[in-house]
Amino acid sequence: MRRPITIVSARFEDLVSIGLQQLINEDTNLQLVHCDCELEDLEDVVEREQPSVVLLNFGSLPNAAWIYQLHQSRPETRIVVLANRPTPNEANQILSFGATACISKETQGRDIINAIHLASRGMRVLPRQTKSPAEPLERFDYLAEADILTGREAEVLQLLQEGMSNAEIAHTLSIGIETVRTHARNIYRKLGISTRRDLARFSRQQQPAQL
Repeated sequence: MRRPITIVSARFEDLVSIGLQQLINEDTNLQLVHCDCELEDLEDVVEREQPSVVLLNFGSLPNAAWIYQLHQSRPETRIVVLANRPTPNEANQILSFGATACISKETQGRDIINAIHLASRGMRVLPRQTKSPAEPLERFDYLAEADILTGREAEVLQLLQEGMSNAEIAHTLSIGIETVRTHARNIYRKLGISTRRDLARFSRQQQPAQL
């Protein structure tokens, strides 16, 4: 008999939480081992339960970099982030910090469960950019590996968002300044931006209050 996919869920809005619990409990291949976990307790709960998947509420996170910290502390656990209608750029950054899937809270229930199953197998999932208002929100695309920030690029991105100069980043990471510039160009390309001003605007959009 196949072992169930174990899940720890962070705290969500009441209706979302009730819906997630019902969907998970109806799937015999899924097992909810902890639900409505407060953010400050989440790392300890994940360490104790060692779940296959963690469900995160992006609106409750202090910033997107929090995902990176959780991923680093428990890389074997897949992170599925639910957000309020994330844009393609927002979804790309969420995945670049270590999430396996980023999906909209408006996604239909059966497709959220499908995304959990896919993420548990390591498949990266994000919402498909709709071409018209009539196109369903719940459809998914798989993010090409080339679009994912590397670990070093994620570190450079975090320092760029903190306002460090290229020279300061080079010193902090003990790498050459030209290497920093190369990483920055790759980051801008993958995030679909071109300048630090664009990055500052993009970073503001990642704050939970903006979603």
